[in-house]
Amino acid sequence: MKKRGPITAFAGFTLILISLLIAISSTPSDISEDESFLVSSLFEGMFDDVSETFQIMPGGIFYTSYATSLSDVPLLWGIQIIDYQYGDTLHIEISNIFGHSYGEFIQNDSVLFTTTMIDQSDTLNFQIENTGTGIIDIVVMFSEDPKNSDAFSNPNSPVMNMLLPLIISGFLIILGIVILLIGTTLTILDLKNKLDSNRNY
Repeated sequence: MKKRGPITAFAGFTLILISLLIAISSTPSDISEDESFLVSSLFEGMFDDVSETFQIMPGGIFYTSYATSLSDVPLLWGIQIIDYQYGDTLHIEISNIFGHSYGEFIQNDSVLFTTTMIDQSDTLNFQIENTGTGIIDIVVMFSEDPKNSDAFSNPNSPVMNMLLPLIISGFLIILGIVILLIGTTLTILDLKNKLDSNRNY
């Protein structure tokens, strides 16, 4: 029986393992396994402003605001629920001082990130309501024009040091899966051809 299929499949499997090792090694080793770990510390230098931890009682509302200084840029904002528990839910409304709405959002996971386009410098008010049944601790993060932040423009920033290996890892895992599928297909075809040859005899 031809060995091209198993060899190709093994090569693909090896690439997948290498990609996983790269992904694991690119993750900072000082990440705590505690669920209170802050996402902002993982993406150090990416956010212009990170709030303190605020507590919201069930049915309670927390207000915070962020003043932008640029125009025609996206504002990346995020909310992390510290020590997230199943059923924790937030309802977020964003508006400016003139009452113009920038949208409403529902958060029912530990972290929510989204971007809001800012046509001109403005002050955005965030009304965050705890619609769950438990006490929720949150941290709010803001990054104005994140594409041009130091986290991405500086090749030695913590984000870039982690992002580049993850991109390579992602490419290798896709390549590995494709090669693994090709190897599996070749193995099946070779087996079929061998069975057909045995029948002819």
